Amino acid sequence: MIKDHETLTSNSGNFTLGFFTPQNSTNRYVGIWCKTQDFVVWVANRNQPLINNSSGVVTISNDGNLVLLNGQKNVLWSSNVPNVTTNSSFQLSDDGNLVFCETLTGNSIWESFNHPTNVILPNMKLTSYKRSSEKVKLTSWKTPSDLSVGNFSLSVERLTISEVIIWNETRPYWRSGPWNNQIFIGIEDMGTLYLNGFHFEKDGTRGTGDLYFRADDCGL
Repeated sequence: MIKDHETLTSNSGNFTLGFFTPQNSTNRYVGIWCKTQDFVVWVANRNQPLINNSSGVVTISNDGNLVLLNGQKNVLWSSNVPNVTTNSSFQLSDDGNLVFCETLTGNSIWESFNHPTNVILPNMKLTSYKRSSEKVKLTSWKTPSDLSVGNFSLSVERLTISEVIIWNETRPYWRSGPWNNQIFIGIEDMGTLYLNGFHFEKDGTRGTGDLYFRADDCGL
């Protein structure tokens, strides 16, 4: 259990999970930050903040899920995994991934890396699934003080000729250009600046054509 003003820190000390309030706001959020609260990399309850309330608690609920409760014990956020074992725990890894797992086996039940907000970290994957058309993508904050989902999103598109697109709601706003197995050809100077920073991988083991875009080095 983590109460407001308590924190959970990764072994390296680089990442911290806890409650915070953005500048020019009175809302309380649960998030992960790198080094300081000025660099927030993930937010749990971005669409349901604690309003003028510092009595929030992150805990494991009776149904086994990881949840955020307000002072009235209402659920503001949940990992929302069905059929979860009640013998579970959570930890913050050294790469900034909040991992909710079975205590006895260590098997992952839920990970924040599979539910990113507006930041991509090393080892995180943005995915595009061919069969289900589902995507793991980044979504912007509305403003620096309002962390709810904004108009912009970033996703991996086009499984045959892969590229990254930033969307303004449903309209393309920016394109990376196709991936040529080394760089995005539409990004100027990417060959010299980011050649070792990104990888595309197609999951051929399942024959699904699923696409994984992985960031390897964000300068952390």
